Amino acid sequence: MTRLSITPASGLLDEPRHIRVTGLAAGQTVTLSTRTRRGNGVDWVSQACFVADAQGILDLQRDAAVAGDYQGVSPLGLLWSQKPEGRPASATLFPDDLLQPLQTRISLEGSNVSATLTQYLAGEGVTRREVREEGLVGSLFMPAGTGPHPAVIVLNGSGGGINEPRAALYASRGYAAFALGYFKAPGLSDYISNTPLEYFERGLDWLRREVKPAYDFVALSGQSRGGELVLLLGSLFPDKVSAVIGYVPSALVHGGQAAADPAVGRDGPAWLYQGQPLVHLWNDNRTANWQARDTGQRNADSMRAALHDAQAVERARIPVERIQGPVILLSAGDDAAWPSDLFSRMVSEHLEQHRHPWPVQHYDFPHAGHSILLPHIPTTWSHDGTPAANAEANQQSWQGVRQFLQDALAARQASLEKYP
Repeated sequence: MTRLSITPASGLLDEPRHIRVTGLAAGQTVTLSTRTRRGNGVDWVSQACFVADAQGILDLQRDAAVAGDYQGVSPLGLLWSQKPEGRPASATLFPDDLLQPLQTRISLEGSNVSATLTQYLAGEGVTRREVREEGLVGSLFMPAGTGPHPAVIVLNGSGGGINEPRAALYASRGYAAFALGYFKAPGLSDYISNTPLEYFERGLDWLRREVKPAYDFVALSGQSRGGELVLLLGSLFPDKVSAVIGYVPSALVHGGQAAADPAVGRDGPAWLYQGQPLVHLWNDNRTANWQARDTGQRNADSMRAALHDAQAVERARIPVERIQGPVILLSAGDDAAWPSDLFSRMVSEHLEQHRHPWPVQHYDFPHAGHSILLPHIPTTWSHDGTPAANAEANQQSWQGVRQFLQDALAARQASLEKYP
């Protein structure tokens, strides 16, 4: 009897799964297909062909896909290789209600054999609450249990909005996670231009009062422009930031760029502090130009042109040496948005030069692109990196961040117990 098994069949998004088919003929070639209803009611699908072993067993942890939407050995290649059915690829990957699971039907084609793989972003007992207080706009995800819990603020990049998926998964792993919007969110500007950094200081203070985090631990986690932002906030408010997680970050302050208010312009300021614009890379830069981007090349090529003015680079450098806590950087070598690998090296080297007394980690994924997100989700929609490399970056970066946070929290606890 042919049987398809998934172990575990149900669990958190980041959990590895073991997919096997037994009861096949020796050496039989079979096709597995998937279907997942993701955001906006769109089905994402994939299929791949495999060859059973001499015992009639197919094991995706061991056996390579020989044809189809991915090839080679990848235990969850059937998930990351999915594409939206009948629609252009998009980043709408998660259910409209993040407290509901994603359910993937995996079928053995030509038979009635199938099984369902269930992925949760929000684990059992995780709660979501909209925040519209003190001018703040976001969503607070709380773990199960009474706490206190360590806390993380999650900041999005140039797409704006509220990064609820990452916050939900942080909460599922025990962190009070505040997904804080700062533009393109209800009641806020549609643009990044002239964003006051005091807004985030207010968010830090509000979260401490609201959740009273364990060991007073509040980390910052930011993606892209959010990666730039968390390094900047850690340097401006070092006594309020316990750890910094920078996904594809910048070492430098930038202007509004593609997310700018047209009335301000892409060379205008993104950030204000104490009412004044922060100096950014394009200010009085002798080599900066947008020719590459404007002729259809990568934005990163225009970024590199601006880096040839060493004085402008130094003026725009984020003073990361002021950060008082551990730092983790996650970068991509095929980043079309900006050279996050170079920027991350600049940050880590500068911290080393200043003998930063806390751990500094840098995970670089040479063949991945700018969108390093969460594990075991489709990567076929991205315009840089390869889908396989992006899938690996999604998985390994999350594992690294989880361990980083565990270590940072343990160090914080030990320090407070030694010096109460």
